[in-house]
Amino acid sequence: MLKAFRSRWQRWVNQRIPRADQRIFGQRNVFILPTGAGVVFAGLLLIMLITGINYQNSLIYMLTFLLGAVVVAAMHQTHRNLSGLELTLIQAGDGFAGDTIPFRLRAVSPRHDSLAISLFCDDSQLESQHVPAGQQEDMTLAIPSYQRGYLQPERIRVETRFPFGLFKAWSGLRPVTSGIVYPNPLAAPDVTSTVQDGEEQSKARSTDGNDHADIRPWREGDLSQRVQWKRYARTGEMVITDWEGEQGSPHWLDYDAFRGVDRELRLGYLAHQVMERARNNSRFGLNLPGQVIEPDTGAVHANRCLKALAIFGLEQPREGGPLPHGTRSEEVGNRTSASSGFGERRA
Repeated sequence: MLKAFRSRWQRWVNQRIPRADQRIFGQRNVFILPTGAGVVFAGLLLIMLITGINYQNSLIYMLTFLLGAVVVAAMHQTHRNLSGLELTLIQAGDGFAGDTIPFRLRAVSPRHDSLAISLFCDDSQLESQHVPAGQQEDMTLAIPSYQRGYLQPERIRVETRFPFGLFKAWSGLRPVTSGIVYPNPLAAPDVTSTVQDGEEQSKARSTDGNDHADIRPWREGDLSQRVQWKRYARTGEMVITDWEGEQGSPHWLDYDAFRGVDRELRLGYLAHQVMERARNNSRFGLNLPGQVIEPDTGAVHANRCLKALAIFGLEQPREGGPLPHGTRSEEVGNRTSASSGFGERRA
């Protein structure tokens, strides 16, 4: 019974607060109830009223009605605080699974008096945020993430208890824009890409009298374990051994290289490799089933690859934009361009 009531209440609230990245609060979508302190205060007023009736004391009557008028005025003022307030989601952040994802919001007060509001979402809260009179205030709410993919909060609740804390007025913002949660990086085993650089690079390989390996010059991005250090000590020439069956290019991070591993582990391995290449400023590309990101360098490229790993195999909560530059896809799908910064994983 209680579950059915909550479900109906939730549907009713969602009808009044449809999904949007911007919301102006008004009579239709601001709700108000007494707080615990307000209930206690109302009980005391009731006791005072009963006492005044019992003793026919005019002074108790006057004090009771005066405090009652204060309660009514506080109720109207608390509701009025949110009326006309404009709340906008200006940026949904990104991060790794298990981290908190920052959502930047902007509150604009059209009124001539300052506001004190609080924001809540799941286990996150941002209390006592001051919005100057007639001005705007930017604030950041950190929302916890638990798994890779899109992070779209069901509701960001905005609340005020000003002026006396006897009533709580609240409403909500149900964002359309989603944050991006990258896979949790996992130390990847030493594997070789199945992707070839092309015919020119393949022809450049030369053999050195070994029936089971090809010897080629060292290229940026090659693993140090595969360098022939003894030969380097003798000749000063840094070369790499490509064993038979290991003809893939070191410039590619390849989903198919981790055979026999489930999808989430593969994505975690690839996320770790992307972060390593980004720290070393190495040139690399990403090969995923249905999507190939061409080799490149830089924080923007690394962020694009991490986002591709984050949303791999998932459906977007909303219609996206065009494919980012440098990406080709075998399947027609909605992809949004990556954000311009590359965030390091917090320890």
